[in-house]
Amino acid sequence: MIRKHIPNFITSLNVLCGSVAVVFILKGVLTTGVFLIILAAVFDFFDGMSARLLKAYSPIGKELDSLADMISFGLAPGLIMFKLLETSLFKTEVIPDLQSNLTPGQLLILGSAFLIPIFSALRLAKFNVDERQTSSFIGLPTPANALFISSLALIQEHGNMPAIDNFLLTTPALIVITILFSWLLVAEIPMFSLKFKNLSWKSNQVQYIFLFCSALLLSLLGLYGITAIIPLFIGISVFRLRPGK
Repeated sequence: MIRKHIPNFITSLNVLCGSVAVVFILKGVLTTGVFLIILAAVFDFFDGMSARLLKAYSPIGKELDSLADMISFGLAPGLIMFKLLETSLFKTEVIPDLQSNLTPGQLLILGSAFLIPIFSALRLAKFNVDERQTSSFIGLPTPANALFISSLALIQEHGNMPAIDNFLLTTPALIVITILFSWLLVAEIPMFSLKFKNLSWKSNQVQYIFLFCSALLLSLLGLYGITAIIPLFIGISVFRLRPGK
């Protein structure tokens, strides 16, 4: 039946967006890369929804989804962080020759960006075998991590608040963000899912509160609201889903 292939087709669009995003990011066209990552996240949301609506679950679909996420929400944001670190180190988007012009310290700083794909892979592998994560998450979901890092690229490209820009995009801040968010990917911290089983307030009040606050942040802060949404997600998760709550 054709319908059983629809979720995998949508997941394949996720793969396509992530792969093309990698090309644009490597070329230094970060805004387009970010747009493609966001588009990949949309496909990632709808492939799961279509699988549930069509009852078209399959082992291949589960594995394909993780492989797609590794490209779109692991490798692509890792390369964005590489580019951000590159710019913070050299104040330019053109990196010196990797073999002859970089010090060991600079190589280490740039290489730290790839903690993101490494820990994203660990997070996705853990998700596939962890039976606790059927209706919520343990650790930061890779799309949320990718969105936060992508927002930093948008701030670099289009930011208009120098005090915030100069703080977030410094080399030390970027390294701290890389290490912190890599840890959050695999941390034993309960985090809620945006999957709605129904539309009732009682069953989805956490999701509704988050969506309302996110819309408020975006309306008040614009571009910077995107950056604030993920700490909001983490904060609500820690408060609402902590053990004993």
